[in-house]
Amino acid sequence: MGYEQSDDQAQQIPEMDSGEKRLNELGYKQELRREMNLFKTFAISFSTMTLFTGITPLYGSSLLYAGPATLVWGWVLVTFFTWFVGIAMAEICSSFPTTGSLYFWAAHLAGPKWGPFASWCCAWLETIGLIAGMGTQAYAGSQTLQSIILLCTGTNKDGGYFAPKWLFLCMYMGLTAIWAVLNTFALEVIAFIDVISIWWQVIGGLVIVIMLPLVALTTQSASYVFTKFDTSPEQTGVSSKPYAIILSFLVSQYSLYGYDAAAHLTEETKGADKNGPIAILSSIGIISVFGWAYILALTFSIQDFGYLYDTSNETAGAFVPAQILYDAFHGRYHSSTGAIILLFVIWGSFFFGGLSITTSAARVVYALSRDKGVPFSSVWRKVHPKHKVPSNAVWLCAAICILLGLPILKVNVVFTAITSICTIGWVGGYAVPIFARMVMAEKNFKPGPFYLGKASRPICLVAFLWICYTCAVFLLPTYYPISWNTFNYAPVALTVGLGLIMLWWVLDARKWFKGPVRNFEMQNEKV
Repeated sequence: MGYEQSDDQAQQIPEMDSGEKRLNELGYKQELRREMNLFKTFAISFSTMTLFTGITPLYGSSLLYAGPATLVWGWVLVTFFTWFVGIAMAEICSSFPTTGSLYFWAAHLAGPKWGPFASWCCAWLETIGLIAGMGTQAYAGSQTLQSIILLCTGTNKDGGYFAPKWLFLCMYMGLTAIWAVLNTFALEVIAFIDVISIWWQVIGGLVIVIMLPLVALTTQSASYVFTKFDTSPEQTGVSSKPYAIILSFLVSQYSLYGYDAAAHLTEETKGADKNGPIAILSSIGIISVFGWAYILALTFSIQDFGYLYDTSNETAGAFVPAQILYDAFHGRYHSSTGAIILLFVIWGSFFFGGLSITTSAARVVYALSRDKGVPFSSVWRKVHPKHKVPSNAVWLCAAICILLGLPILKVNVVFTAITSICTIGWVGGYAVPIFARMVMAEKNFKPGPFYLGKASRPICLVAFLWICYTCAVFLLPTYYPISWNTFNYAPVALTVGLGLIMLWWVLDARKWFKGPVRNFEMQNEKV
C-alpha cells in the first residue's frame, strides 16, 4: 500500500523561488542566502549609484570647462542614453539572475565558442572597475572630510587645519577598512545600512536641494544657469569649445552608472528575475531626477564664480561644492555650521556608496573565483560559514583598493586616474554582454519576465555605442599643457593591466578557463 501525501502536507512544502529555479536551470545550486526583497535590493543598487558621490567631486571641474549651461543640459543628455544601457541590462538580468551577473551573462550570450573569452574580458573589466570604484568613493569621501575638518577648525583664511597628504591617505585607508569590516557580516546587515542610506540621501538630498537656494543671499538667474556658456582656457588649458563641452559631460557620465549592483545580488534576492530589473530601472529613474535637482541647487546658489577656484578662499579652492555651501550659510548667518552639517550629509553618501560598491566588488571576485578565474581561487571563493558572505573576497578587494591609493603621497592627479579606470572598467564591462545580446540569434535567448522583443537589438546598439563613447572620453587628457602633474595616467594603467590579463589569456588561461562552471545539474531541463 503506497503512501499518499495529503493536501495539507503538500501545502507545507515551500514553492521554489522563481530566481532559484532559473539559477538551477543555468547550472548553479543555491549557496548564498536568498533573503533580499525588492526594496533591500533597490536600496543597495541606489546606494551604489548614490546621489552625491558622482556629482560632488567632479562638479567644480565640469563647471569650469564650459560653464553652467553645458553642465546642466549635459546631465539631461547623458541620462537619456543611460536609459538605453539600463533597459538593455534589465532584460539580460531578468534572464540570468546569477551573482556573477555581467561576466556570466557574457559567457552564455556569446555562445560556446566565444563565451570563455567574452566572460574573461567582462569579468576582469568589471573587477577592475568595481575595485577602482571603491577607491573613488574613499578618495572623494576623504576630500569631503578634509573640508569638514578645515571648516570645523576655522577656515583657510583663519588658520583652519587642512589635512596633509599623509593624513588624507590615512582617511582613505580607514574608510576602505571600515567597509571591509562591515561587509564581513551577514548581508542583511549591509541591506539594513543601505535602507538607512536611501532615507539619508532622499531626506538629505531634499534638504540640500530646497534649503541651499533659500539660504543663499543671492541666486543666479535662470538665463545664467540654463544658457550661460563660458570656457576657461586660462585655467584648464582647453581652448577648443567642442573639447570643453565633452569634458564638461564627464561629471554626468561618471555619476550615472552602478545600477548593475542589483544584478550582483540576484542569488540573494527573492524573485530576482523580476525584482532585479525593477531595481535597476528604479535606481536610474530616481538618481536622474535627484541628480539634476542637486546640480541646479548648486548652480543657482553660486555667489561668485571666479572666487570658487581661488586657492586663498575659505576652502583653499580645493572643493567647489564646499565653497558654495560656505558662501551661502556664512553669507546669511555669519557661521559655517550649516555648511558643515550639509557636508556631513554628503560625506555620508560617500560612506554608503563605498560600502555598497565593496559589496558588489566582493560578489564579482567570489563569482570569478568560483569559476577558477582568479589566482588562488580556492581562497577567495570561500564563504563565511556563519554569515554566508564571501569574506575573503571582501578583504582582497579592500587590500587592492588601498594599494591604488598609495600614490596619493606623491601624485596630485590620483583621483582623475582612479575615476577614469573605474568608469572604463565598470561601464566597459557592461558593453560585453550587451554586444553579445545584440548579435546572438534570437532563438537562443531564453527571455525572463522582462523582455524587449523586437526592440532589443536597436536598444542594445544605442547602448553599446554610448558605452564606447564614454570609455573613449575618459582616456582623454583633462588639463593642458600636459605635464607630469596634469597627465591622465589611466590609459597607461589600463594598457598595462589589461595587457597582462590578455597575455595571461593567450599564454595560459585559454587552455583551462571555460567561463562559468556548473555546480548543479537538472534532469530534462533545457537552459
